[in-house]
Amino acid sequence: MINFEFHTPTKVIFGKNTETLAGKEIASRGYKKVLIHFGGTYLYENGVLDRVHKSLEESGISYIDLGGVVPNPHMSLVKEGVKLCKEEGVDFLLPIGGGSPIDSAKAIAYGLVNDFDLTDLYMGSVTTNKIAPLGCISTIAATGSETSNSSVITIEEGMLKRSYNHDCSRPIFAIMNPELTYTLPAYQTASGAADIMMHTMERYFTNTEHTELIDRMAEGLLVTVREAAVKALKSPSDYNARADLMWAGSLSHNGLTGTGRVADFASHKIEHEMGGMFDVAHGAGLCAIWGSWARYVYKTNVARFARFAVKVFDAPLNLFDLEETALKGIEGWENWCKKIGMPTTMAALGIHPTDEQIEEMAEKCVTAGGGQIGFFKPLYKEDVVRIFNMAK
Repeated sequence: MINFEFHTPTKVIFGKNTETLAGKEIASRGYKKVLIHFGGTYLYENGVLDRVHKSLEESGISYIDLGGVVPNPHMSLVKEGVKLCKEEGVDFLLPIGGGSPIDSAKAIAYGLVNDFDLTDLYMGSVTTNKIAPLGCISTIAATGSETSNSSVITIEEGMLKRSYNHDCSRPIFAIMNPELTYTLPAYQTASGAADIMMHTMERYFTNTEHTELIDRMAEGLLVTVREAAVKALKSPSDYNARADLMWAGSLSHNGLTGTGRVADFASHKIEHEMGGMFDVAHGAGLCAIWGSWARYVYKTNVARFARFAVKVFDAPLNLFDLEETALKGIEGWENWCKKIGMPTTMAALGIHPTDEQIEEMAEKCVTAGGGQIGFFKPLYKEDVVRIFNMAK
């Protein structure tokens, strides 16, 4: 185990009807005007937006709404949000939804208190430790952005998905009501569950030794999500399954399952380029890539993959052939993806990149990483090209 710092300041308010507490939470901290940030029309249809409006009004807080967030949120809307907040005197941001509105709100919050171009922040040209205050109401179990230090924004020029990570961006509070996920489309539920799995798997596949405690916590989370996703898809109003998924989403990406070890995140970097070019659902994109990444790198640490197979996907341990066991784990993941309706190849995802597009994605991927990505097995452009081709 290596040295680490673990910082999780977000107050979690979890359970039924908790979205009605938003006004009280914001008022108790002295804020006066809120930007509510969201996407789609479902918050109007299910009454959540009305309940949040009422909560704010009852607490004497004024607000403005900014909808229009799309999956893989765009920098153009972020900049529009910064301008609107400055014009309206907003002093607190409240995104409602999943990772897209939360990440978009984080970017707006950076823009409110910093003078640089936000594109430069997400392209890595500048850094900051300053952000405007925000809380959030989560309506999807997926990215864990409600308690994480990260945000991912798509820069339309070049369609580049880029992230900025800093602990200052962890929301002050996160309201999480599993009931709000009941009406999610099955595809979105499954994609979210896969994203939760991947956030821990990116940290689990490490060459750092002596991480037994965190390994067992990670394995427990992965097994719980594996099972809860199937239950939620079969019975969308299963509160306990939805609650397990929602809480796991936060625990998977708040840094806990990466403490004491070096994380990888190569699959995420690869998917970001694919998502930027083809605008695919993030969790589904990860499913299409991970099996190919795993087969490309597993020999780096066969024992780690064998443990994953046994502990997470109940594969029998073959002490005489650990490679066989390791490959059973990769097969277990892909079988689970198919069971919940997720793709395991780019073709199954509905995209068919040309050789030129693969070269472009690989080049952007490693350039953003300073020439290479990943830590489990460092990957260069030629490696990323091979993984993309394996994933066709």
